Amino acid sequence: MNFKFKKYWRKTGLNPKWGNKLIELVNQKKPNHFLEIGVFCGVTSRNVCEFLNLIHHGNFTYTGIDLFSNESEDNNEKKPAYIKHQKFSNPLKHLYYNLIIKENLNSLGSVKKFLKKFENKVTLHKGNSNKVLKNLDITKIDFAFIDGGHSYQTTFNDLEIVYQNMKGRKGTIVCDDYQDASYITEVKKAIDNFVKKENLNLKIIEGKFAVIEL
Repeated sequence: MNFKFKKYWRKTGLNPKWGNKLIELVNQKKPNHFLEIGVFCGVTSRNVCEFLNLIHHGNFTYTGIDLFSNESEDNNEKKPAYIKHQKFSNPLKHLYYNLIIKENLNSLGSVKKFLKKFENKVTLHKGNSNKVLKNLDITKIDFAFIDGGHSYQTTFNDLEIVYQNMKGRKGTIVCDDYQDASYITEVKKAIDNFVKKENLNLKIIEGKFAVIEL
């Protein structure tokens, strides 16, 4: 597989190592309908769309859910440190995004523009995933990457809703930040309790990705 995860000069929660590991999982399963909870600035979204477009010749869909900078909707939610502020170690990025074009990379408009190449395949939803998921038809989803709210209840509820829609079919759920990668222990607790409740198999990849295969 020659495809390599790209950062596209934007902020991302996955470095190239973990981005490529996610793409490897997607390559193994070759899903047609991908769900991402926690879009952030759209880097993972863009890579997944590029890869699915490559292997399926355009026959895929991508659904993304994020608060898209709407902190007020859930200001008690636990967040990894890297999403709190739009700060760049690269001064050129700071100059370009914050001072020249003044674009918030985590805004819905910015991510839509970034994914415009696949606008006929992509659907983005703004809001709390626990609320949004209840109003979406995700019965066709066969691969979900969960990296949204990091509280216990949000993580558990996201898993519950996604699982109930995948149940009885082949599908894969991958959760990020399993083993306290962002100093948020509630993610691991929620995943462990969920797989125990549903009697599911759990595979952990280097302490970061939690993989549930149905």
